[in-house]
Amino acid sequence: MEKKKGIIAEFKEFVLRGNVVDLAVGVIIGAAFQGIVNSLVRDVISPLIGVITGGVDFSNKFVLLYKAPQGTDVSTLQAAQALGPVFAYGSFITAVINFLIMAVVIFLMIKAINSLRGKKQKAVPESQKEKECQFCFKRINVNATRCPYCTSRLDAQKKTAQ
Repeated sequence: MEKKKGIIAEFKEFVLRGNVVDLAVGVIIGAAFQGIVNSLVRDVISPLIGVITGGVDFSNKFVLLYKAPQGTDVSTLQAAQALGPVFAYGSFITAVINFLIMAVVIFLMIKAINSLRGKKQKAVPESQKEKECQFCFKRINVNATRCPYCTSRLDAQKKTAQ
């Protein structure tokens, strides 16, 4: 019977896997990159769209969800939000534009990185990533030279099989 690992040991093993660390680095870089994309949309693309659409500023488009008191200024989104709830569809349009730009930039970056590597990444079928240990019949990495479960030497398998 296998000895159960403690929750702390399992968590440590999970956190220290290469994929988790890579994901954390990606999230941090993505968060920093989001500021650049927001600036690009707010300072470059939105003004261009405004010129094309005749001065429309999407960030200031909203619908009041309340009856504004007579004589109050609700010409900007911030002023309207200060008085009550609003349906700010312009902010949503800006967020969608941010997302699309982020997706295109990430796609182009990945494409450039792959071309610098000189190869296209191909998905390796799961059947080629693992093999079965001939001694304990557990699934192990195809590159393993020793079974992590029964500790049998796997290079000995090849010699005895020949």
